[in-house]
Amino acid sequence: MTKFLTTTAFALCVTASSALAQDWTLNADASRLAFGSIKNSFIGEAHSFEGLSGSVNAKGDVAIDIPLGGVATNIDIRNERLIEFVFNNAPSATLSANFDMKALKSLRPGDTTTMELDAVLSLLGNDVDVSTEVFVARLSGGSVMVTTNDMIFLDTEELGIDGGIDKLQELASLDSIARATPITVRFVFDR
Repeated sequence: MTKFLTTTAFALCVTASSALAQDWTLNADASRLAFGSIKNSFIGEAHSFEGLSGSVNAKGDVAIDIPLGGVATNIDIRNERLIEFVFNNAPSATLSANFDMKALKSLRPGDTTTMELDAVLSLLGNDVDVSTEVFVARLSGGSVMVTTNDMIFLDTEELGIDGGIDKLQELASLDSIARATPITVRFVFDR
């Protein structure tokens, strides 16, 4: 009986270790990357990107692909102008980071934690460092949600898109478009 229990315990440990070492895939339907804009000093609007994809490997390396053609602003002409003038018809941007897998592995379903995350957003040949605190929730044994704990603000000049923003402002006959862009993310990863 002792040999059976030892063998069973060993098998469970190997299975659990293997499961934790597997890659995680971004669940596009449950995930969201949203950003905001403010025009004429007081009109705020929320936008997002559709068709996100990505993964986290066993070492915690995160790679998220953001299809720029999937920008969704609820106004077709604005989507087209963003794609053409702001994103220069580039296919995608990428977000890369590294998760603390040890902290993730310690979470049981229903547990939550916060952790510091350093990421790099690569857009139009510019690499922008992004440091933020994220909220992590273990939804189940095979699902984790990572969200921004606070809003992130990115500078359009640092992103290299000021010229495109100027063009949008001109085309829409606006007095101003804010040059700080608020961003929030909700990434759900399934194993």
